[in-house]
Amino acid sequence: MWQRIKQGLETRIGLEDLINTKLKSYSVPRNTNIFYTLGGVALVAFIIQAISGFFLLIYYVPHSDHAFRSVQYIMTTAPFGWLFRLMHVVGSNLMVAVIFLHLLSVFFMGSYKKPRELTWIAGWLMLLVTLTFCLSGYLLPWSQLSYWTTTVVTAMPTAFPYVGDYIANLLRGGEFVSGITLNRFFALHVAFLPPILVGLMVIHVFLIRRIGLSSPPFDASSEETKPWTEYRHVSYPNGNSFYPYFVLKELYMVALYLVVMFFVITFMPTLFLPEASNIPANPLMTPAYIKPQWYFLAPYQMLKLIPNKFLGISMQIALIGTFLLWPFFDTKTERNILKRPLLLATFTASLVLWVVLTMWGRSS
Repeated sequence: MWQRIKQGLETRIGLEDLINTKLKSYSVPRNTNIFYTLGGVALVAFIIQAISGFFLLIYYVPHSDHAFRSVQYIMTTAPFGWLFRLMHVVGSNLMVAVIFLHLLSVFFMGSYKKPRELTWIAGWLMLLVTLTFCLSGYLLPWSQLSYWTTTVVTAMPTAFPYVGDYIANLLRGGEFVSGITLNRFFALHVAFLPPILVGLMVIHVFLIRRIGLSSPPFDASSEETKPWTEYRHVSYPNGNSFYPYFVLKELYMVALYLVVMFFVITFMPTLFLPEASNIPANPLMTPAYIKPQWYFLAPYQMLKLIPNKFLGISMQIALIGTFLLWPFFDTKTERNILKRPLLLATFTASLVLWVVLTMWGRSS
């Protein structure tokens, strides 16, 4: 049976030639490390989110009168509903962590430099879309935690003069978080954001294949040191084949990702579901403590430290813009960050500051 299917594909699309030219003949640098696999792991994480989200949609009701009960039904009654919801919740946090690590490793290895500026921008836009995914999905359970966190977040645009109130009301569908907000966030989460993220992924992968994978700067190839004055595809005649060498490395890391996910689901199922997530939303009762998810804790704490709300939000937008366009600011040809003490110190200090603000935001 398998042989007949294989022969049929061979006759119609030249399967053997496709595998040889696109997988076996495609080479990657010999010194690639595990950080090169994080992009593939993020792709698998997104697929898991899409599949688990599809099963959740079967029972979820996007209405303020039924949303919380439908989520409780998923967790307690629907067959394997608890498993798909925990995979979705834990997976969203792990996916953000993987993308963070991917961008940090790309920065550390200088892989954002010419001609890969657009690849870097596409990656950053994917991170922003993923965070928007998390934000919009956070409200859907319609719990005390999700309701009041969304109330805090959607109030941020009001710091801007003239347009702030309009943006906040546009997000909420009124002056307060309500059932209209739930409908808008649901539409954003399941209909608007998925095609955008898929489109960015296609562009990201196209750029990587079109330009070629970058090699670590600590042992740069001759192609990487040539001045980039016109388009050329970076190839590695003495490198390792994409298949099976790199694919197997990707599979190992995907397996590790799944191990971490199911470890959290098995031994720490409430890690991302605190007590307030099991209480239905009550607009008339403000909880004593409301904190965003861990990936928003650093900007959250930064806003608490800066007394002027407009200044705090403006600084954060400026930081995002700086990181997004960083390849155009960093015009030095040296890719090895270990040979650039100032950049290495800035990178390390920024990372430490982000960790400190995150821990501070969690404990304060």
